[in-house]
Amino acid sequence: MRDTGLQSGLTFAVGAFALWGLIPIYFKILEQVPPLEVLAHRVFWSSLLLVCFLSFRHKLKGVLEIIQSPRILGWLVLSSLLIAGNWLCFIWGVTNDRILETSLGYYINPLISVFFGYCFLGERLTRYQMLAVFLAAAAVSMQILLLGRLPWVAFVLALCFAFYGLIRKRIKVDATTGLAIETLLLMPPVAFYFLWLLGNDAHAFRFCDPDTSLLLALSGFVTTIPLVLFNMAAQKLSLTVLGIMQYLAPSISFLVGVTIYNEPLGLVQMATFALIWLALAIFTLDGLLRHKRQRDRMEAPHAGR
Repeated sequence: MRDTGLQSGLTFAVGAFALWGLIPIYFKILEQVPPLEVLAHRVFWSSLLLVCFLSFRHKLKGVLEIIQSPRILGWLVLSSLLIAGNWLCFIWGVTNDRILETSLGYYINPLISVFFGYCFLGERLTRYQMLAVFLAAAAVSMQILLLGRLPWVAFVLALCFAFYGLIRKRIKVDATTGLAIETLLLMPPVAFYFLWLLGNDAHAFRFCDPDTSLLLALSGFVTTIPLVLFNMAAQKLSLTVLGIMQYLAPSISFLVGVTIYNEPLGLVQMATFALIWLALAIFTLDGLLRHKRQRDRMEAPHAGR
């Protein structure tokens, strides 16, 4: 039974991260639509789908309980702004031929999250974690110095998601319920934006263009299906396994940018990614070794039984 659970968990995880890795293809098809309008549709359709999903799972009561807590609701207002900023920056990056930079952002995100844990939560860094963070900082600094520009798309994505994770760590709300509330909180400005688009006849969602309209409507599925698969995987896999597998998504996006859309990959970018990959290898190996030591300590008292 345990092997069956592990196998299904791995299947769910691969499905989630593969879909997240391939999502640039979806938004690239919508590049004729302004990123802000794509974001608005992503919020609108995701909100509807998440509410239906929670209703089917009989979890809407939990949403009402959370909304009645001013403290939790306040944190979710902030997290909703951060996830909206992350989504908008990602859509803009994909539609402006910066898929490689978006993948860089999700590569460095775990390292920034570890650094945030050290700065804001008092978590201690191991020597190898410090080395990994240093290598990531060196990689980005090298790219700034040699290319003369900051990879701001990568930084915005990584920082928004790292702060988002930091906030969500402070409140005990599951991922699906939390995202449902966040999208609901974003609905008022989205509704006003839709009204403005209609008033100016500037909307892309038209019956005369069914292909674009369908793609915009499907943005809710593109957002929620990977999240549901991830939640199913999280119930069956350890955080260590999930932490390692999360690099599948930016790796697929990296390959999509290079092979499908022929984004330029010069020596400086290759050196940057090489240092980031080295940092992630050290970071992952350190996590595996610490996990093994912790498991050995837990099993030691039972060894003589």
